[in-house]
Amino acid sequence: MYPFIERTILQYRAMQEKAMEIKGLETGIIRVGTITSVTCHWMPMLIKGFQQLYPNVQFVFHDGDYTSIQEWIKTGLVDFGFISPSAVTGLETIKIKDGEMLAVLPKNHPLAQNTKIPLAALTQEPFILLEEGHYNEPLEAFHAAGLKPDIKYTVHDDFAIMTMVEAGLGVGILAKLILCRANYDIVCLPTNPPVYRQLAIGLKEKDSLPIASKYFIRYLLENVDKLP
Repeated sequence: MYPFIERTILQYRAMQEKAMEIKGLETGIIRVGTITSVTCHWMPMLIKGFQQLYPNVQFVFHDGDYTSIQEWIKTGLVDFGFISPSAVTGLETIKIKDGEMLAVLPKNHPLAQNTKIPLAALTQEPFILLEEGHYNEPLEAFHAAGLKPDIKYTVHDDFAIMTMVEAGLGVGILAKLILCRANYDIVCLPTNPPVYRQLAIGLKEKDSLPIASKYFIRYLLENVDKLP
């Protein structure tokens, strides 16, 4: 019986070591599809706290929009991504936060003295649209109000839009999250009616996620109240 007992003990030790490796996340790569505001204002805090627990885990970011990110999730280029649930088809989603979006105006614009900017007033200005794929929260808000903006420019970068607004090329609507630390000579004001965006984690199947990504999503959800 001894050889059988010995093999059982060795297998049990191997199982313990594997469990410790999984629990401790000694290695792992987390591939995330993300948008600029999340990359800049959520990920640094999350990564810092997560790597205090799991210092050897690596991160790979793919910056995109709602359309490209969900395609990356479906093809396996990323493990999960930050997207709007309204933009998603064929994926599981886990709601994270709702965030306000603000009208962005040149500092000397006549509307800059208002406390709120009517959406209808923005349709009278050259509009700079943030490219977000097939779903766009500001366009949905205009459509719901029966309005159509005068889109002069479509840009894929939030900071480029702020620069263009600062130069007086037009107005825009951006997430409050990306504007909270923006050092541009612009005015950011709420709209009437207000515009919001909902952010969620999109993934194919929670059970099929790599261990490192499961742990990171759990850590994110435990710390969601600390996110701006």
